[in-house]
Amino acid sequence: MIKIRALIVDDEYPAREELRYCLNKLHHINIVGEATNAEEALTLINALNYDVVFLDISFPNSNGIDVGKEIANMENPPKIIYVTAYEEYAYKAFEVNAIDYILKPIEESKLAKAISKISINNDDLSDQSIEKSNIPPDNMIRLSAEKNGKIIILSTDDIYYFYTEQSYVYVKTANDQYITRYTLSSLEKKLDSKTFFRTHRSFIVNLSKIKEVLPFFKGTYNLVLTDKSQSKIQVSRRQAKELRKILDI
Repeated sequence: MIKIRALIVDDEYPAREELRYCLNKLHHINIVGEATNAEEALTLINALNYDVVFLDISFPNSNGIDVGKEIANMENPPKIIYVTAYEEYAYKAFEVNAIDYILKPIEESKLAKAISKISINNDDLSDQSIEKSNIPPDNMIRLSAEKNGKIIILSTDDIYYFYTEQSYVYVKTANDQYITRYTLSSLEKKLDSKTFFRTHRSFIVNLSKIKEVLPFFKGTYNLVLTDKSQSKIQVSRRQAKELRKILDI
C-alpha cells in the first residue's frame, strides 16, 4: 500500500501529539516530519515531497493562512488540511485551496473523512518524480536528508548505502538512517559512479564500504559492508556481471 506522506505543523507539543496519535491509527498515513513554526514548515516542505500538511492557524509571528498561501504558490504543493481551535478562519482557509478544516479537539471520523479527499498520483511517487534539488550532476558531495523533522546535511563519504522501502528512499550511515527526497534513479545519475553502484532496483551501495562479496543464489551476490552491523546488500543477477568488472573478481 502506498502511504500518504504527512507533515504536522503546530507550535504546541500536546496538539502535535494528539494529531500524531490519531493519524497513527490510519495505516495509510506516514508522518514524515513535524514543525513548530512557519519557518520550519516551509524549510521542510522545500526539502521533501509531502502529500499533505496538517496546519494550525496560530503561530508566533505568523499565521497558518499566510503559510498556506506560500505553500499554494509552490510548484507541486502538498495538500493542506487545517487543524485548529479557531473556527473563524474557515473561509480564508479555503481561499488557499485547503481540502478541509478540522476543529480541535479532533474528531477521528472527521479526520478520516478529510484524508479520504487526498488523491495520490502514483507517478509522483515513482522514479519520474520531480526533484527539488539544484545540485549539479556528477558533483554531489553532500545531500540533504531528514529525521525527526530536522534537515540533516550528509557528506557522501559517510554514506554506506541507499535503499527504498514503501516508495521512500532511505540513507544509511555508520550509526543512523535518514529519509531523503531523492529517488534511486536520480541518485544514480548525480552520485559519483566510481564510488556508488546500483546493485539492485532497491539498493545503491558505496563501493568503498564493502568488506566481503558472498556468492548467493543463481549468480547473485550479497555484499557485506564495514559498518558495525555488517549490513548485507543484495546484488541482482543483472548487476552482478558489472560488479565483477568493477571489483575485478
